[in-house]
Amino acid sequence: MSLRTITPIEAKRLLDQGATLVDVRRPDEHARERIPGARNHPLDDLPRWDQKDGIAIFHCRSGQRTAAHAGELAAAAACEAYIVEGGIEAWKKAGLPITRDRSRPIEIERQVRIAAGSLVLLGVVLGQIASPAFYAVSAFVGAGLTFAGISGWCGMARLLALMPWNRTTAAKATPQPG
Repeated sequence: MSLRTITPIEAKRLLDQGATLVDVRRPDEHARERIPGARNHPLDDLPRWDQKDGIAIFHCRSGQRTAAHAGELAAAAACEAYIVEGGIEAWKKAGLPITRDRSRPIEIERQVRIAAGSLVLLGVVLGQIASPAFYAVSAFVGAGLTFAGISGWCGMARLLALMPWNRTTAAKATPQPG
């Protein structure tokens, strides 16, 4: 079973009529930027709604995650359900309200990209100007990213999650009840 996509404007109209908005992104993403009133239920921890009436509307950042997992979302919602086309990015482009909390750290995934890119660049620069042995830094990061892509486990993400600026995110960004 697949879910029909609706525009952000259609979603807003349904929300104004009492629909439930569900943000399927990770808590760190939801904590930094969210649609007001959205419940945070990440894809890997999606509850099942036993309600037979009402409407559930799912969104992610760009609409790709919800589209890729439409079957799981449909199975989780026993009621009428939709996906917001284009996710929160389309919601913002439509001029609809969002809540931002810039005091929250950027998403772990972006932190990994920044750290990995910086380490690769540093390894190349130091390999060129100091010693070719520094190219090993770039090779090590590349191997780690390849392993993360194949296995689904990222050591750098685990390490970054332990950093002081990220420790409070899990406590502050707990899923909303309901």
